[in-house]
Amino acid sequence: MEIDSRSALDMEKEDDRCLIEQVELTVPKTDDPTLPVLTFRMWVLGLVSCILLSFVNQFFWYRTQPLTVSAISAQIAVVPLGHFMARVLPTRRFFQGTRLEFTMNPGPFNVKEHVLITIFANCGAGTVYASHILTAVKLLYKRELTFLPAFIVMLTTQVLGFGWAGIFRKYLVEPEKMWWPGNLVQVSLFSALHENSKRPKGSMTRTQFFLVVMIASFAYYIFPGYLLIMLTTISWVCWIRPKSILVNQLGSGMNGLGIGSFAIDWSTISSYLGTPLASPWFASANVAVGFFLVMYVMTPITYWSNIYSAKTFPIFSSHLFMANGSMYEVLDVIDSRFQLDHGEYAKKGPLHLSTFFACTYGLGFAALSATVMHVLLFNARDILDAFHGNKKKDVHARLMKSYKSVPTLWFIIILVINIALIIFASVYYKESLQLPWWGAMLACFMAFAFTYPIGVIYATTNMEPGLNVITEYVIGYLYPERPVANMCFKVYGYISMTQALQFVMDFKLGHYMKIPPRAMFTAQMVGTVVSVVVYQCTAWWLMSDIRNLCDTSLLPPGSPWTCPMDRVFFDASVIWGLVGPRRIFGNLGEYSNINWFFLGGAIAPVLVWLAHRAFPKQKWILAVNMPVLLGATGMMPPATAINFTSWIFVAFVSGFVVFRYRQDWWKKYNYVVSGGLDAGTAFVTILLFLTLQSQNINLEWWGNKGEPCPLATCPTAKGVIVDGCPVL
Repeated sequence: MEIDSRSALDMEKEDDRCLIEQVELTVPKTDDPTLPVLTFRMWVLGLVSCILLSFVNQFFWYRTQPLTVSAISAQIAVVPLGHFMARVLPTRRFFQGTRLEFTMNPGPFNVKEHVLITIFANCGAGTVYASHILTAVKLLYKRELTFLPAFIVMLTTQVLGFGWAGIFRKYLVEPEKMWWPGNLVQVSLFSALHENSKRPKGSMTRTQFFLVVMIASFAYYIFPGYLLIMLTTISWVCWIRPKSILVNQLGSGMNGLGIGSFAIDWSTISSYLGTPLASPWFASANVAVGFFLVMYVMTPITYWSNIYSAKTFPIFSSHLFMANGSMYEVLDVIDSRFQLDHGEYAKKGPLHLSTFFACTYGLGFAALSATVMHVLLFNARDILDAFHGNKKKDVHARLMKSYKSVPTLWFIIILVINIALIIFASVYYKESLQLPWWGAMLACFMAFAFTYPIGVIYATTNMEPGLNVITEYVIGYLYPERPVANMCFKVYGYISMTQALQFVMDFKLGHYMKIPPRAMFTAQMVGTVVSVVVYQCTAWWLMSDIRNLCDTSLLPPGSPWTCPMDRVFFDASVIWGLVGPRRIFGNLGEYSNINWFFLGGAIAPVLVWLAHRAFPKQKWILAVNMPVLLGATGMMPPATAINFTSWIFVAFVSGFVVFRYRQDWWKKYNYVVSGGLDAGTAFVTILLFLTLQSQNINLEWWGNKGEPCPLATCPTAKGVIVDGCPVL
């Protein structure tokens, strides 16, 4: 009997063990269903966090040096406020004995309240991408767009993702394999901020360690953020021969291959790929291989072979060029109807891209087709198991059975209402939005079709392939020379999917932290609507209050209101919506061969699958993830080599060295380090901006002159004349 009971106990422990080791080491397997969640202080702190972050982020978005305040700032700041409210608010019960009974103070401030407050903050910290349309139409195209259609577009793009999230949560939240690595940073940080353990002798608690890291990060970032900016890009190779174009191209971390270039700056390391401490090593290794192949194999071969006249343009650039290497003035080819001026376009000639930029578009095509094939080949069984309910529930899913789930009908109702609003806006405001109803429906279909395959990649690798290029590509072909339609199609096709995955990721965070699903749904829904209202009202106020906002030709010299991010969005709408992909990647363009990347991307996962079938004992083959490998450089540009080289090094130290050889330390502190670095950098960035940079108080000296590679952007073709570059 004793043996049987011991065996049963062992089986129960094994049953509770998580399949993913990082989850096993990080996420608590306990729950207290009696903890209050939708409390008065949660609503107050959550709404205030959402409103403040929405206002601040939209306000600073238009500035030359845009500042994004992340949710982690609110996540830290509300802890003392929550405990303060728990001490001072009255405990009296209102409407006692009725269904409306509540109290302003149900007891100590708890972790579940804290999670929901952070969900509110996430809604305010994540930008409302569709606000770019409002800015582009009103300020850059200078066309009429009234408040109501703008609000409908902004609201529907944010909330539409709720429908997709509700449909796919069964397949992207409940399965144990869908572990969403980025959430583990939050889980670890919540645990650290609410732990009650005593300090071990000769060591520190996670809360103490977090505070030490945050303070150190705060103090250190003053150097790369203000006093010694060169720490953000140390490209020492350029010092060897600063007047050599070749050496500048090889050594520049900002405009070249970045050989030997590195950064000692957390914001540079984590700015585009997210925190390397949250990336599982197999995903980081795929990113490293992909980056190496693109940056150190493909780019040198294509550039020095002069493919697509590569030497006429910079080796690394996202700008548009004329055939002679000079910059292409896009606004010169727009007529009075805001459509392409065919006569002027014929005079100036076709658009030219740097070969690197053209190839990165191709890699984006490849990553997308690879994503679909990878999921079909490697996740088909998981889909069927989830569909039929055959998959065994893990310990977290079993604990979540204590709470009522959100009915799928709620999500379907939200989806139907959103689609109806989108069609109404497309028909009634056709002159302003240019997007026909069938275009809106096609965008919704694309978002629906790609939410699951991209969600699988994101949930298992912390890397999200993007739909931005393919959405612009599709509508650019089907409905050319209408830039506003192109923008609207992109936000409905791409951003609604991105929002869906953000909601799903939040659902998984609630799954790990044992938040009642209906409470999570309420916080997400309310936070999303509030953030949209605040973002639009702030943007509308700034547009009416700041003269010539975003118009660099009319703004006074040194004005901070140049809107660089909106300008990039506007330029993309001109390229894909006005000029159109047919004149770039189609039969009228120079880069039609780039379309072969679609086929290459579809074939690549098949080769990995065949290799696995041929050599089933070689487990490393399954770690080869073609969507991640091919899409590794999807953020380049604007990301540069320096962001990748530094990120890969830190990811290797954390995900391979420390995880393998110091696992106890990794378990206790890895994600806490990430949270501390994020928090310290966020707080000091805000402080530097408000006290010095917003007043244009800058420190001029050698250490702040930037990267010492001025010739990295120079062409190497003979006879090409570019300001600041030698003529060869």
